Amino acid sequence: MKDTLKHKGMRNKLANILADKGIVSTKVLEAIKTIPRHLFLDSSFEDHAYQDKAFPIGAEQTISQPFTVAFQSELLEVEPDHKVLEIGTGSGYQTAVLLHLRAKVYTIERQQELFKKTSRFFTKMGYRPKKTIFGDGYKGLPTEAPFDSIIVTAGAPFVPNPLLAQLKIGGKLVIPVGLDEQIMTLFTRTSEKEFEKKEFGSFRFVPMLEDKN
Repeated sequence: MKDTLKHKGMRNKLANILADKGIVSTKVLEAIKTIPRHLFLDSSFEDHAYQDKAFPIGAEQTISQPFTVAFQSELLEVEPDHKVLEIGTGSGYQTAVLLHLRAKVYTIERQQELFKKTSRFFTKMGYRPKKTIFGDGYKGLPTEAPFDSIIVTAGAPFVPNPLLAQLKIGGKLVIPVGLDEQIMTLFTRTSEKEFEKKEFGSFRFVPMLEDKN
């Protein structure tokens, strides 16, 4: 598959749709306009790539709805060189948005099939996360902590304490919390032991998987 002027036009339309839905960050909207989402999908879904919908990517996982990606990215308030931990690499589309925002991205994927596929895709496309890890997102990445922000791209039944512990003071954790339906939740670390919590309505994600060992 190639990236054509037609695809770019579709991305511009998608960015306008997201702006109409309330996304205000020009940096996030620019990422949506720039990143060729159709390349992150199976070719059979190419015609649907710029609809504001989630789609299957294999291993019972999905590529998130563009609005959800933009919404989570906006909540993070990423600045250049921010150290960001992503839980759930998936297709790599959210990773690409974070990289476009010039973050230093560490990304963890629990599904080995997706981990291998997406790692190869990153290499082919020239996307360069700091680290791509096959592992348990509930544990975070203590060896690289603390992080400016952490983003969870799967539905967590609870908030894993290791993720909160791995935030810098002033750092943000964006996580959808719940079982069948999730509440998008933002935690900001205000001191060594204190966190501010805000909620942003209902979303629907695939479940966050725990280590089976």
